[in-house]
Amino acid sequence: MSTSESPPSATSILFARGVIARLAIWATLRIAMQENWGGPHGPAKRTWLASSVVDSFENQITNPPDDIYIEELLLQIMADEFDTIVDDDSTEMVARDIVKLWEETQAGKVELVIRFEELAEKTSGKRVSVQEKVVSDDENGEWEDDEMAEDTDEEEEVPQLLNRTESSTTPKESLIDQDGFTLVQSKKRR
Repeated sequence: MSTSESPPSATSILFARGVIARLAIWATLRIAMQENWGGPHGPAKRTWLASSVVDSFENQITNPPDDIYIEELLLQIMADEFDTIVDDDSTEMVARDIVKLWEETQAGKVELVIRFEELAEKTSGKRVSVQEKVVSDDENGEWEDDEMAEDTDEEEEVPQLLNRTESSTTPKESLIDQDGFTLVQSKKRR
């Protein structure tokens, strides 16, 4: 028994190339791949992610999905397949880019696909720098360490520890002058 499927159209291939390239430059997915969050089948999961996105458009050509649907799809797959909760709003941008890719490839435009492929080529093989930061969730007291950044130029200032010889174990009584300012006292006792 043979199945006779027609080969994909040139437009479908172009769109798929654009989706693969756009996902290849998505820092969150790159980090998930780099850190092996998808397990040993991470590359297959990334390919499946791209095909799921492409299929969602191909199956609904007359009424293609919008960016909100694609964003939810990306969030769901990242959570299920890569154990990653994405909360940096990057999925929103990726989803908008994918919807724009669909619109442009349907109109026969290739510029956006080429641009994403060039960016994917530049980032290929390069590691994404990850900065871990502990964040408190005040509502339920849970802790997360999922803040990530890609090659940031800004360095966060690290809090300095107090030198125990400089700080006193007993609190000092503050002196307040007539204008209401606290007077700084010398460490030496007089």
